[in-house]
Amino acid sequence: MSVSAPVVAFLEGEGPDARGRSLFDVLAFDNAALESHHDFIQWLFPLREPSHAVPGSPVLTDAEVEAIKDSGMAQCALAAATDRMDAFYRATHDWLMPNDHNHRRITRIIRSLRLLVGDDQAEAFKAAILSRVELTRAPVSARSRGYWMTA
Repeated sequence: MSVSAPVVAFLEGEGPDARGRSLFDVLAFDNAALESHHDFIQWLFPLREPSHAVPGSPVLTDAEVEAIKDSGMAQCALAAATDRMDAFYRATHDWLMPNDHNHRRITRIIRSLRLLVGDDQAEAFKAAILSRVELTRAPVSARSRGYWMTA
């Protein structure tokens, strides 16, 4: 099945996001850019539901979900994006508070990985996040943790 949706092209490294950035541009963001830009996570980790934070972000169709699952390039992109966000959360600590916008990003990442890659990858990312919270004794809210547990 050939799907030429912008989000599929983006994840295959062949098209830009809504701001004209390539997958490689976004993956090359430093930690400060990852923290300050709020419109990339919906492209790296798309879902079937619209983003409340960034209207107009990609909303996956069934055909796009299947195209991403079947695309070796998109799967590599999701793995690279997961590694980059894991490194970000290991290197930064501002998100380790009761409430932070990154908590919603983490929920999105887990849900997107579960949808597009599989349960093992989603659970591994979730476990890494929860381990960081536990090791630092961060006061992350029970509400955020609950979202992660059910994502």
